Amino acid sequence: MISIREQDYGLDVALYGEFTLADFKLFEAALMKRVGEQRKPDVLLDLSELKDFTIDMALEEVKFMRAHEKDFGRIALVVEDVWIKLATHIAGMLSDARSHHFETLEEAQAWLKGADPL
Repeated sequence: MISIREQDYGLDVALYGEFTLADFKLFEAALMKRVGEQRKPDVLLDLSELKDFTIDMALEEVKFMRAHEKDFGRIALVVEDVWIKLATHIAGMLSDARSHHFETLEEAQAWLKGADPL
């Protein structure tokens, strides 16, 4: 399941349970809408409640990021699970996106709002 909220800096996206291809399509549409409204929007991805993802979603995500990696600003990742953290770190190495991992939602939002430039 996915929750998407527009913010001044871009989008807040929270994933719960399993991240499916249908969820990714919603995420993709919201991102592209934001790109059309705001130059290089930042994205907060809250993965703290993510339990699993589908292979078709992962493949679609790779294709999307390769096609649009220069369209986004910073990516703040809220994640606790070590395997998901490792996967997002590896994915970050494959793109030009500037990403950072955070333990809490509040820390991630503060970074995107400019309170903590890292």
